[in-house]
Amino acid sequence: MVKVAFQGEKGAYSEEAIYSYFGEEAETVPCKTIREVFKNVEARVVEHGVVPVENSIEGSVFETYDMFLSSSVKASGEIILRIRHCLISLPETSVEDVQVVYSHPQALAQSRGYLTSLGVSVELTYDTAGSVKMIKERKLKNAAAVASEKAANIYGMKILARGIEDYGHNYTRFLVISTREAEPHPFSKTSIIFSTAHKPGALYNALGVFARNAINLTKIESRPTRQRPWEYYFFVDFEGHQEEERVRAALAELASQTTFIKILGSYPRASTEI
Repeated sequence: MVKVAFQGEKGAYSEEAIYSYFGEEAETVPCKTIREVFKNVEARVVEHGVVPVENSIEGSVFETYDMFLSSSVKASGEIILRIRHCLISLPETSVEDVQVVYSHPQALAQSRGYLTSLGVSVELTYDTAGSVKMIKERKLKNAAAVASEKAANIYGMKILARGIEDYGHNYTRFLVISTREAEPHPFSKTSIIFSTAHKPGALYNALGVFARNAINLTKIESRPTRQRPWEYYFFVDFEGHQEEERVRAALAELASQTTFIKILGSYPRASTEI
């Protein structure tokens, strides 16, 4: 039985992502923060972790990117999960009773239009499923949570509305993290971090190595270095495995164009079609 850490409580979307990737027999380990997921993987308390990296509506999860910068773990897999939000309450609560809605900031943002139409106030929490659990434990009759249908079932709560996300194409991309590299796969992605000198053309020259080697970029994200103002680390995902000849050539050339480079790992691309 594989042991996998995730951020949140039982019923969180990250746990759902674990089951979709590892199967229902996986042993899931809830953590309060994404940092704790990374630390448990580093300490080998668990074999793997699953962390969100971006949502198709609200964009990147910056805490995950920042942890990759300082952590020794490897990216070893990718999961794309369709997110369907529900409005969840105590069994005796109706939609008209709801005055405040609790959830993770991303879930609240993804359901902003619906919640605005209800005229309710919103309160941020660390987790979607954790909000459902909190409402049940505190017996909050005028409150509801934005979370998954599975969370409602786990905690024996009532679903007031389904599919409340503002956009139908709502997906979250997760990465599997491990202390070990993934096995080579014919349909791979590679994730890296790099920084460049602070001078004209530096980023252009760095990204040019991928075009020259016919490598397709799938994601680029910048994060402050926190060492000097207005200087950045660039997180890049691209198609291909780090052991492929064209990728090795690109990475070797990139090393000459950058001041820092870190390969996070190569892993199979998610099989879920959007």
